Parts: sequence; structure tokens; C-alpha cells
Amino acid sequence: MKKKTPRRRIEVDIDELDRIIDTAMRGPLNEAEGRTLRAAVHAMAERLVRRRNTEKTSAVLEPKTSPAAVDTPPEPEKPSSAGHGRNRADAFTGADKVAIAHSRLHSGDSCPACEEGKVYRQKEPATLIRIIGQAPLQATVYEMERLRCNACGEVFTANPPQSAGEEKFDATALAMIALLKYGTGMPFHRMERLEAQLGMPLPAATQWELMEQAARVIKPVLSELIRQAAQGSVMHNDDTSMRILKLVRNAEDGRTGVFTSGIVSISGRWKIALYFTGWKHAGENLADVLKQRAAESQAPIQMCDALSRNSPKLVETLLANCLAHGRRQFTDVAESFPDECRYVLESLGAVYRFDAEAKERGLTAEEMLTFHQSNRAPVMDDLRQWMEAQFAEPKTEPNSGLGKAISYLLRHWVKLTLFLRQARAPLDNNVVERALKKAILHRNFVYPAITRST
Repeated sequence: MKKKTPRRRIEVDIDELDRIIDTAMRGPLNEAEGRTLRAAVHAMAERLVRRRNTEKTSAVLEPKTSPAAVDTPPEPEKPSSAGHGRNRADAFTGADKVAIAHSRLHSGDSCPACEEGKVYRQKEPATLIRIIGQAPLQATVYEMERLRCNACGEVFTANPPQSAGEEKFDATALAMIALLKYGTGMPFHRMERLEAQLGMPLPAATQWELMEQAARVIKPVLSELIRQAAQGSVMHNDDTSMRILKLVRNAEDGRTGVFTSGIVSISGRWKIALYFTGWKHAGENLADVLKQRAAESQAPIQMCDALSRNSPKLVETLLANCLAHGRRQFTDVAESFPDECRYVLESLGAVYRFDAEAKERGLTAEEMLTFHQSNRAPVMDDLRQWMEAQFAEPKTEPNSGLGKAISYLLRHWVKLTLFLRQARAPLDNNVVERALKKAILHRNFVYPAITRST
């Protein structure tokens, strides 16, 4: 996972800036005053400029403009079409559906409008969506009548209904707590406050105990998922830093870091996402998973970035490196080398367009490999020759930002282009990076003060 670049900090003395401005109004500034003023202005500009939250070529580089395009007026924006909302009725898969029959007409009745034809039921009904609010967890209090004998004092209590069940917390309640905690990153203490405001007390300690009990019950499911994931034909893996208040460590292991490794195993149309949190890196966790791989199976394709800690030791895989990581090397320096980076980004963009076309056509793995070799291989060959020429002629300094980006691609070229030689080899590691966003969301919600200060 890419780390955020820390924002540059400078100490600004407002009184000193006022003095410099006053000096500039009376005469020229000296060199030291000019440097101070420039640093302050640049720092303010950095704060005002909106940070880029996408790596698309259109966002990284200025669009190409031709002389004819300068004089062409922009096309007027098309008015958005009116609609009932952003989601159709069939998008509400979790909604209760209520079928409502017509109050007066039935299929086959005479038409009341023209009195000549007959009406018949349409395949698609008219839909009306109504949304209500409710608490994540709801409780029902059963008040069972008690009768006491005035002679012997015996008390007789009504039996609870069978629908009440045996357990205080239903399985659906456990699933909802788990979904809010581990699916959306809501801390237990925040859930406690929310439920208390809704008149449903649910202490954070109780939530933890319920999750611990539920984890024991579903642990066999995790073991089976790991076994099935080990049989995948393509394995994506990566990790991100994690924070745990207390972690029982191996006394022989001197590492102090904590990581959450994400592994996405793909077998046919099935995907299995696994998460492991501890001191081990992604490569070590992948090696543990692959120990359960069937002995007769071929080595899987492993997709990861170029960090050595992502590669499993003593386990055979067909290693592919993430093309998106290579592309990111150029988006980071595009502002300084716009023309060169444009060529690289547009070349890689053509590769991704061919990949999208192949998927839309529903090609098999072997057909897709042939398609890649005939369409994407020439683009990648031209790109490699261009990069090698940058150093050979020379046009680019190897130690510059652009030179380092080019060196990254050339150094890992064989692994970055496995998709040109191996069927089912993916282009990038985006699928596991998206999966790890769940862990990052949980980390940021649980420890907001800590993560913001690092």
C-alpha cells in the first residue's frame, strides 16, 4: 500500500512577515527576507491547492490543446434527465416486498375506459419505495403474567412464546454487531452510545464478549475458507500497517511492527478474501495459506507489488508485479516531466483499454492471452524501447524523478509483463488493495487520534 507523503511544515512568524512586507513597500528585500517570504507564500499555496484524489491521466496532466481547439467554444452542458432517484426498485435487494392487487380490476375483466377490450396483468408491476428508520439492534421485552396463591404463596408464571428463543442475543444481532464493527469500522463504544440514545443499552464490553463467542463458533468456516483459498489459480496479496493495543508476540521474533495482510484468491469466478493481522508480512501469511494447497496442483500466479516482503519463502509461485504501482511512479513526477510522463501514461492506458475490451468480449483465458500478445505486446515493446533510449542517448538523468520511475519499470519488467506470457495473469493488484480498505477503515475509525498524528 502506498504511504501518504507527509505535508511539509514550516514555522511562520506573523510579525516577521509584517516587517518584511513593510520593508518591501519602502525598498528591495535582501536575500534572507526573500527566502522567508517565498517559503511562507508557497506553504499557503500548498494548503489552498486541492489535493488530487485520483491518478487518472486527465487529473495528473493538463489536457492536450490544439490551435483549432482554442477558438472552439465549449459545448453546452446537457440537462440531466428527471428521475425518481439514483437507484431502481430492483436495487433494493434487502427490502421487504409487498404485492398489492388492484382494488377493482382482475386479469381478464373488461376495460372500464374503452369498454371494448380486456385488461391483463403486466409482467412488470408499478413500484413505490418507502424507507423507514430503525435502530441497528432492536429488543423485545416479554412481560409474562405472574399469579400468586394467597394461601401457600406459590407463584405461577406464564410461559414465554416459542418465538422468543433460548438466547438473549439472536444470531441476527451478532451478525449486525460484527457487520458494524468489522464491516464499517464502527467502534464498540460508538455503538454503545448510539444504542443508548435509542433506548437500547448495549455496553461495549458486552459487544466484545459476543464477538469473541461468535468467533469461536465460525472458526471452522475460516479454516475451510483458507483451505479453499489455497487452491486458487491466482493469488493477490499485500499488507498495510495496523494498530493493536496489545499483541501476544513470538518471543524469538524481534519485530515490533503490526500489519494486516490481505489475500484474495481467485478460482474461476469465485473470489475469497482473507485477512491476517499480526507481526507477519503478506509473503509469510501467503506461505502459510499455500501449505494447504493440493500437492498435485500447479504453482499459482501470485500478484503483488515489488516489495520483497510480499514474496513467500520456500513456496513456488509464478510471480507477477503490479502494473498500477509502476504507473504510479510516473503520476508522482508528472508535474515535473509532463511530456515524458504523458507518453508513458497514455501507453499504459492503451494496455488497460485492451484489457477492458477483452473482458467485455467474454474471452476465455487462452483467448485473452492470444489477444494480449497481438494487441498489448506491441505497445509494451514500444514503451520499453522508449525507456531504454532515455538512458542510452541519454535524454534522462537516472537519478532524477523520471529516471527512477523508468528504472523501476525496467528493473521489474519481466514480472510486470507476465500477462503477456501466462494465461490468467492479471495486470495489477487493485483487487486486494480495495479489499484492504476495509482494514484501513477499521484502523482509522478505532484509532483516529493516533493515525492522524503519524
